[in-house]
Amino acid sequence: MIADQFKSITLQQLEALVALVEERSFSEAAKKMLLSQPSMSKHIKNLEIFVNCRLINRTKTGVSLTEEGSILYGYARKILKLRDEAREKILSLEDTVSGHIFIGTSTIPSTYILPAVLSGLRKTYPDIQAHILSSDSDEVIDMVLGGQVEIGFIGKDVHDRRLHCEPAWGDELILIAPRGHRIGDLQEASIDDILHEPFILREKGSATRSIFESYLDENGLPHLSRFSISCELGSSEAVKEAVIASLGISVISIHAVRREIGQGLLTSIPLQSPRILRSFAVIYRKQFVLLPHHRAFLEYAKAWSPDPAVPPAAG
Repeated sequence: MIADQFKSITLQQLEALVALVEERSFSEAAKKMLLSQPSMSKHIKNLEIFVNCRLINRTKTGVSLTEEGSILYGYARKILKLRDEAREKILSLEDTVSGHIFIGTSTIPSTYILPAVLSGLRKTYPDIQAHILSSDSDEVIDMVLGGQVEIGFIGKDVHDRRLHCEPAWGDELILIAPRGHRIGDLQEASIDDILHEPFILREKGSATRSIFESYLDENGLPHLSRFSISCELGSSEAVKEAVIASLGISVISIHAVRREIGQGLLTSIPLQSPRILRSFAVIYRKQFVLLPHHRAFLEYAKAWSPDPAVPPAAG
């Protein structure tokens, strides 16, 4: 490989690579970049010439990255993000609050809270654009530390000297069962009442699971290993659907099931033990320089209030 060939790589070629990965087809990537498909293909071909290796695997079902392509794709995203940051710092000198915000968030905020926050934000700051990546809380922390996103929302506190962390919104984990389940006849349920019921659990790494495990431990209650686990699922939506289908009962964020409880699809049963309360936290690197549009977003987001039934964030 001739190292000097890398100097010939253009930002548009890197944009073409990123668009191709995101859209998974040359035709859709070309539309996104407002290019003809031959021009799109030429950008990728020139890129492969400059790095002297194949970057894309072309198949009948779409495209995938080679190992070299994955490496270049990761750097391409960082380079394009730096370009956007430079633009936004210059724009920050103007009076208008505008710019792009890159947000990493765990599933509950991304699905049930941020849509309402961003809808309201747009009315006040129409020139702020948010880009959201959703994952579990542990991966969001890694994304913030790695610079893949600027701001993160997670379902647990994090104690890392590299990060600023503060409460954003309150939450409560509640016990849910399908409509007509026998446990729904109880005024309140103890952990003993649910130990032998088929129980649906979130995957390892999710904040919901971590909070529930800590709650059991801190209150001297039986460990998860004593529960009758029917399955482990990777999202709150999956948990809800499984409970509705009578696969078991579960503990889940009140934000995730407010609609289904109101529609009578699910039953909520109070626990005898103390309520399972938590806060969603907002995090960002301490060295990250907040521009005016970041500050406007954070102020609006933290001031947003969910349903009155949800406890306020602790702080």
